[in-house]
Amino acid sequence: MAKEIQLDENGKRKFGIRDSIAYAAGDLGCNMSFALKGTMALFWTQVMGLSLWYSLLLVIVQVWDAINDPLIGTIIDSDRRSYKRNKFLTYIWFGSIGLIVGGACCFLPFPGAPLWAKIIIFIAGYVIWDAFYTIANVPYGSLLSLISKEPADRASLSAWRSIGSMVGNMLPMVILPFIIYKEDGVTLNGPMVFVAALVMGVLGFICFQFMIKNTEIRVEEDIKLNEDQPKFNVLVALKNFCLNRPAVGATVAAMGMFIGMQGATTAVTVVFQIYFKNAQISGVVQLFAMIPIVVFTPLARKMVTKYGKKELSVIGAICSIVGGACLFIITPDNTALDLVLYILCQLVYSLGLGIYSTVSWAMMGDAIDYNEWKTGKREEGVVYSLHSFFRKLAQGLGPAVALVIMTALGYVNNANLDANGEYTNIPDAAGNFNAINVEWLGWDVAVNLRILVAALFLVAAIMQFVGLALIYNLDKKTLDKMNADLEARHASVEAPVEG
Repeated sequence: MAKEIQLDENGKRKFGIRDSIAYAAGDLGCNMSFALKGTMALFWTQVMGLSLWYSLLLVIVQVWDAINDPLIGTIIDSDRRSYKRNKFLTYIWFGSIGLIVGGACCFLPFPGAPLWAKIIIFIAGYVIWDAFYTIANVPYGSLLSLISKEPADRASLSAWRSIGSMVGNMLPMVILPFIIYKEDGVTLNGPMVFVAALVMGVLGFICFQFMIKNTEIRVEEDIKLNEDQPKFNVLVALKNFCLNRPAVGATVAAMGMFIGMQGATTAVTVVFQIYFKNAQISGVVQLFAMIPIVVFTPLARKMVTKYGKKELSVIGAICSIVGGACLFIITPDNTALDLVLYILCQLVYSLGLGIYSTVSWAMMGDAIDYNEWKTGKREEGVVYSLHSFFRKLAQGLGPAVALVIMTALGYVNNANLDANGEYTNIPDAAGNFNAINVEWLGWDVAVNLRILVAALFLVAAIMQFVGLALIYNLDKKTLDKMNADLEARHASVEAPVEG
């Protein structure tokens, strides 16, 4: 006999674990497509041979982000058509279709193509992937504020989103290095990267379909709409975002996390290639860093209720600063001991990151409410899409800046150097620009890159602290007042007019 579904006072299914698991599946779907982005730098430098061209192109395609994210956000916000279920879920469904092949378009393996063709392949592939990713991801982030208006429920959704993100990162992180590297454990296998991206697109689509089927919308996104409301204005919405301190603070923190973390991801992989001399174990080592996130996530709901999101996230940022600073402690004469110290420092760093990541999306949900509190307009799509744009800008700048610094420190893709040490700019006999000549690079370069990783993590933690402690202004007391004011405002709008 089927279990009877419990309904709330509005006739909606009561919030429960089903909502949390479904929302987690959405971020799992996003990360199935997004996880390979950390491999882009290595693929386009070591397999496709673009070298520093990649850094320039990566910055250029962020211009597309500048147009793409806010544009799609405003389209979603201004869309007043009636959908069978919900407009956000409809956009997510469409975006998930494109992501099946979108990610694979970024890893088309044609190392023998001329330079102009490689540039076109990279830009076209990235633009296609980014468009569909935004169509799915922007409304997905906006959904959190519509699934429930209760702070504890939102904290639960944010924590479970972190679980979805974590699983979506862990699976590729651990499994992919054993698939996309050749037997030597150092050389990338270009065609296998493409196949892996295609398979992950299919898995992401399945996750999105599960989320769509099991999502219940309890907060009407058009509750504030009426015939007298001013017409939607993009410039006003942009101004409102800049005046939205919680949104700006959360965005600065996220940018710091991605500038450091995405940049470090590029550097870390090379460090495992030339410092620890085993790229295949990089995923397993990074898996240990996920332990604090797993431990903290089940505690997030109760701790948020007791202490508040801002308060907890600031403590997390401080932990990350300590862990990032300790990463500078290295023992270059004993790489085994250094690997142990690296893992321990990562655990401390990840404890802080785990605290922040489990509440970060709930903080953005509160920032959307803050926008309504101050301006009378929710503008979920614009607020979240601008947040997403700056995150993605950081995701592009991080690896690009890291590659420039890595090159300055002595890292080059030297698989195709001739006898005089000159780069030939042609593929090897197998048709690839890959393999790292560890001996040619030298141990000093490896140590410099090891220190760079520590610096990138520390910069990320400091930016998180600035955004969360100094800019984000929704502490527990202010949040309670905002929620009470909004509830009273909604009740007055919904109340029947007597007479």
